[in-house]
Amino acid sequence: MSMRSLLEERVGKPHLSYSSLKYALGDMRLWELYMRGKLKKESEALSFGSLYDLLLFEPHKFNDFYYTLDDSSIVASIGGRSPRSTKRYKEWVAEAAQTAENADKKLAPQADVKKANEMIDRLKESGLYDKRFAGGQYQVEFNVDLDGIPLKGFLDCLQDDCIIDSKSSRGIDKFRYDVKSWSYDIQAYVYTKVFGIKDFYWVVQEKAYPFYCADVKCSDETLFSGEMKFHQALENIKAYLTIEGHEKQPDYAEFIV
Repeated sequence: MSMRSLLEERVGKPHLSYSSLKYALGDMRLWELYMRGKLKKESEALSFGSLYDLLLFEPHKFNDFYYTLDDSSIVASIGGRSPRSTKRYKEWVAEAAQTAENADKKLAPQADVKKANEMIDRLKESGLYDKRFAGGQYQVEFNVDLDGIPLKGFLDCLQDDCIIDSKSSRGIDKFRYDVKSWSYDIQAYVYTKVFGIKDFYWVVQEKAYPFYCADVKCSDETLFSGEMKFHQALENIKAYLTIEGHEKQPDYAEFIV
């Protein structure tokens, strides 16, 4: 049975992505939940990153996917480190989303839209936007079989001689650690293999003012690290899918202390 058929039969999705490969390096039960679409929680950082990318590459599509509200008052009222993750905030958003014009769209808080646009302005002022993104193909989709492995995804920017991924970051000095801890190296390896282009860059921008940015080239060592993780993830997936009756495994742990 092909990997595509095995995936579709066992977890209901006939392809893998960078995110699913990343999950496959850890708890395979979480990997299966991700593949089945049951891990729906999106962090504030990930939500902001998606908004930033849309405004950077396809701002004309903003109204197709987002609506805006000023949530500053309720965020201040709730307080804490992640007010937008609270039940109260989600109930407020759900009420606002009841209108027909907001159906099937995500909330983009006005403060986030303002911040993302300020970051993009800074990126363009730095000259890095023109250096890496100008004239490229944006949000390029792929759905391919790579050596029998079905892969699907999007990349931010494709140039004739390189691939570029946009990343907003907590700090440029911390990005080298983020590459390994968030397995961005797998992403770089998969994209370069799919498109047959060796050079891969990250355009990294800090989310705190003054929004410093950096042009980061993926080294051969990092690509090799991504390749090793890619094959380890595949081994884990194949082993998990071919366990006889794996879907009947108990949903609890057993051990002796």
